[in-house]
Amino acid sequence: MKQLYDTTKKLAGKYSKPERPVKDKKRKPITEIQQQRNRWVEYFEELLNRSAPMNPPDIEAAHTDLPIDVNPPTKEEIRMAVRQIKNGKAAGPDNIPAEALKSDIEATTNMLYL
Repeated sequence: MKQLYDTTKKLAGKYSKPERPVKDKKRKPITEIQQQRNRWVEYFEELLNRSAPMNPPDIEAAHTDLPIDVNPPTKEEIRMAVRQIKNGKAAGPDNIPAEALKSDIEATTNMLYL
């Protein structure tokens, strides 16, 4: 939305977005565009080309067998989920409003149950 607003203002000719000055290594602001670009190049070269740490952190591998329930949802879980849908919100990709799903929770549950 902000990008749309900025583009509209730019096209209307009333665009004045203040630029934040780039600072050099001594924390002094740089005003010239070419010097700012050079500072960005210098910053990213330092950031991306630094050497690896001498003592890398000892990070343990994550567990791959996590207790995740991969079974299909039960009718009671579907019923609870339908009840928790908020009214007045935009319909999803199926274009069914929440109020329609909640009008008959049992019928909705039976349709959604596999």
